[in-house]
Amino acid sequence: MNSISPAEGMAALSEGAIGCGFAAQTGCRVVEWEDGRAVLELDIEPRHLNRGGTVHGGVLATLIDVTGALAGLYTGVPDSLRKAVTLSLNISYTGQVSSGTLRACGRVQSAGRSVFFSRTEVFDAQGHPIAHGDAVNRYRRGSEGVSSHTFPA
Repeated sequence: MNSISPAEGMAALSEGAIGCGFAAQTGCRVVEWEDGRAVLELDIEPRHLNRGGTVHGGVLATLIDVTGALAGLYTGVPDSLRKAVTLSLNISYTGQVSSGTLRACGRVQSAGRSVFFSRTEVFDAQGHPIAHGDAVNRYRRGSEGVSSHTFPA
């Protein structure tokens, strides 16, 4: 019988969720994922820094975009892949960080048949807020209605 450890399972889940495109190039990884919620982490490396020595806003924007989208794309069925496109992304930068691990926590605020709204907050390793953002995503054709979202009140 072939079994994998929980860490190996999360690594495989993260790879499948992130894919091999631009987001994968940042090094972000999925650490929690359930219906209406996603948590990603990113270990800060020199390539993530701007000329001032702090994490570049584009890195934070990517982390917010990906985390918010994944919060709305969970199905709970490994072979059922959902996709979405970002329609709108609004970000506020509230702090700076140069090292450590970033943690992005995203939640779906509401969802319809073809569009969902999410909010993501990014924290440094000490739990200080670094940025937050609101996104509007549209499910790609074939991804509508695949999940039964339940959202917090």
